Amino acid sequence: MLLLTTALLPVPLAPEISLYLADAQVGLFDLTGGGFRSDEPPPFWAFVWAGGQALARYVLDHPQAVRGRTVLDVAAGSGVAAIAAARAGAAAVTAIDLDRNAAEAIRRNAAANDVAVEAATMDAAATATTDVLLAGDVFYSPSVAERMTAVLRDKARAGTRILVGDPGRGYFPERLFDQVAEYVVPVPAALEEAETLATGVYEMRATIRAR
Repeated sequence: MLLLTTALLPVPLAPEISLYLADAQVGLFDLTGGGFRSDEPPPFWAFVWAGGQALARYVLDHPQAVRGRTVLDVAAGSGVAAIAAARAGAAAVTAIDLDRNAAEAIRRNAAANDVAVEAATMDAAATATTDVLLAGDVFYSPSVAERMTAVLRDKARAGTRILVGDPGRGYFPERLFDQVAEYVVPVPAALEEAETLATGVYEMRATIRAR
């Protein structure tokens, strides 16, 4: 795992959950020498992003969405949404990310919260069908948004319920979703250049699942 200083801290919008997080004064690219390196992805997992926080809060407040069901958290980062699903009574929870360091962070965070979450390094397109899919903050660039939209539509057609958390990154395909909740999410100013972000939780429309 990339060596950086983290501390076990409560999630601002979901303080029932604590995660190993970077200092609030640290920005994403401060940890990579100021830029992106293809051989070492930025440590997204060291932060709790607004979309993931909103999803976690929604799942904790609406446990019936996941209780007794299989849940997959894609591009999971710190694993906050997966941990919330496990706490809410999901039958089985898997969290995946393309970054091997994220998978390690998820295991550590799940253990800190005394919940069972299976973590793996893999692409969402390669996963098996699940009852519920959670995706927080996955529409942050045009190329990523296009690919993620295609994956989510395929999963929805297979019968999976899709829940997404998005703070208005700009590439979210809102036409495919219905908003089910909105939260004002506290975020580190060093990360977002703001202290809060209005963040929606959205469900992919049933008509998409039926096509």
